[in-house]
Amino acid sequence: MLDLHRVRADTPGCLGQAFLDSAGSSLPPRVVTETVITHLRREAEVGGYRAAAERADDLADVKTALAALLGAQPGDLALTESATRGWADFFYSVPLAAGEKILVSEVEYASNAIAALQRARSTGAVVEVVPSTPTGEVDLDALARMLDERVRLVSLVHAPTNGGLLNPVREVVDLAHAVGALVLLDACQSVGQVPVDVVALGVDALSGTGRKWLRGPRGTGFLYVRPELAATMEPAALDLHGAQWTEESGYRLAPDASRFEFWECSVAGRLGLGAAVRYLLDLGIDEIEQSVSALAEYTRTELAAVPGVTVRDLGVDRTGIVSFTVAGVDPTRVRESLAAKDITVTVSGRGSTYLDMSRRGLDAVVRASPHYFNSFDDVDRLVEAVDGR
Repeated sequence: MLDLHRVRADTPGCLGQAFLDSAGSSLPPRVVTETVITHLRREAEVGGYRAAAERADDLADVKTALAALLGAQPGDLALTESATRGWADFFYSVPLAAGEKILVSEVEYASNAIAALQRARSTGAVVEVVPSTPTGEVDLDALARMLDERVRLVSLVHAPTNGGLLNPVREVVDLAHAVGALVLLDACQSVGQVPVDVVALGVDALSGTGRKWLRGPRGTGFLYVRPELAATMEPAALDLHGAQWTEESGYRLAPDASRFEFWECSVAGRLGLGAAVRYLLDLGIDEIEQSVSALAEYTRTELAAVPGVTVRDLGVDRTGIVSFTVAGVDPTRVRESLAAKDITVTVSGRGSTYLDMSRRGLDAVVRASPHYFNSFDDVDRLVEAVDGR
């Protein structure tokens, strides 16, 4: 069981307010903030190159820590500036030809969908949408019917940005691999709140961010690429880190997923990401999942009891994202009213998950996302404020 007193003491930002937006950009533990600031100060003293060289072992440990969390090897990981950057670096490197297909689910995130539509426009490939089940997950029977040798890639969102469901992954992977298709998993909203094992899931690639459930700095992310696949892919963009200039007209790619990385980065941010992952590993992802699940289910139950409130979450297996609407009140007004009472939530609009929101006739939802540093009192503050609007 997590020591709530300890994790709240380690999170000064959660004291005096009800912060319920870890699905947006969470509050970092003290060790993350101190790691970032300490390195920035060191850069100011000796310059960025020397400061980075002094922390070479710690920088290497960022991948080691992420690998321990994801069940991967350090060489299977590339560090990026965001989940979107990692997702796009892989996606734009998958060859596509006219008539080939990209499959997306109804809860596809806008950035991914826009990239898929752009590549379809430029290559003549086709984007097709896999229907959802009545409970919101990707419909595996429908997916099986849509898969054939023309499908090059299945883009799967593990946990959507606008609600609490968790999509099945291994089942999608097995169906896709049977026809030779790749599976790219957007784990932006799942890594850090539920266990994610890339080997057990069998995905070809996975993208994630530091700023959400991992509680790391903004401007950090990562990409996992299955090692056998990474060795055969050439990224759509390269620099002198992802490849070496070995002759006048030739270069050699890095041997592993680091070919998807670029030389320039925020060293302080990456060190902060490593500190965040180590902090999580020390607590234990199973304990974190239990805490987040309990808080989220309590939030759903209590909000559903408030007159005029409708909890909008779908899914059989659900995450720490709780979405709801208040009858007759614009979600933005709800968010602003709560902010005035030191309760932080956010709004997820139709543009973020256009297909799902349109299918359900929703323009926007209020999104509350409690993390393990939250208390049940934080949730009570939210419910009481919504009830007393």
